[in-house]
Amino acid sequence: MNKILLSILSCLMLTIVVEAKEHVPTAEEYQAFLNTKTLVVMDANPMSDFNFKIKEVMETVWNLTEFEFITNEEFEDKRNDPAYSFLLTTVATFDADKTKARYNFLSLLLGETDTQVRDLPDLCSLPLSYLRVEDKSYAYKLEAFIRFMQDHVNLMNKRPELIKANAFKYYNSNVKSLSDKTLYLVKEDLAPEVNSAAKIKSIYPYDFKIVTQDEVEDAIERKDNKIVFVHKVGPEGTKYKARCYKILIGADSSAFFYFDYHMVNKKNRDGLLEKDFKKMSS
Repeated sequence: MNKILLSILSCLMLTIVVEAKEHVPTAEEYQAFLNTKTLVVMDANPMSDFNFKIKEVMETVWNLTEFEFITNEEFEDKRNDPAYSFLLTTVATFDADKTKARYNFLSLLLGETDTQVRDLPDLCSLPLSYLRVEDKSYAYKLEAFIRFMQDHVNLMNKRPELIKANAFKYYNSNVKSLSDKTLYLVKEDLAPEVNSAAKIKSIYPYDFKIVTQDEVEDAIERKDNKIVFVHKVGPEGTKYKARCYKILIGADSSAFFYFDYHMVNKKNRDGLLEKDFKKMSS
């Protein structure tokens, strides 16, 4: 799992972006989290889609700890208090990629005494979007992300042997369960080589449907146990080369079925690729 280094975004503040580093949480940190109060740091823009959706989701989904919504300024005051944990959006860049790409992540951090923001223990960080992409591209999926983060923390507490740098790869074994699921695909998340039902049918043997974002959101709200949807994070036509993250998530349990990424280039475009469908059906 990558250590996501904090960037509080505001039109009135300087954006700080630093390299994401490897960070492996400890079993003790996962245990300590359960005794904290989780402070949800709201976006500086009060009208953001993230702010509206996260309030709704936390009230209906979150059950691991007590929680409260706070501002960026309050986060600065409380981040060194180990009695608190923090759920917030962060910005990461990967110097090893040799690009200028920056990504929004949703991160679950622990407060820690005398520790800089960049070094706060990071229990779970999920890619949300490329930095220049509006938050409406992912806000409708926040309920699934929050469910997954809770389940991930519970799993790490039950099975600490799974705590490692690439912990999300553990979930790729679930790809074998796709045979009895319907895969929901939003067309904008598909690379040109697989952007039609006919193209997908030639390489993917299981049930799928090309749908709208509203249909994905409805499946999540209904907790449809037959639906798996795609969360794709990429540059969305912006000029920078970047990573394209591809995650398959259950609409009911929010379990991951597949987690991978590739670097976007002329051969591997921004979206779910033909080789992803082949991996998902192998």
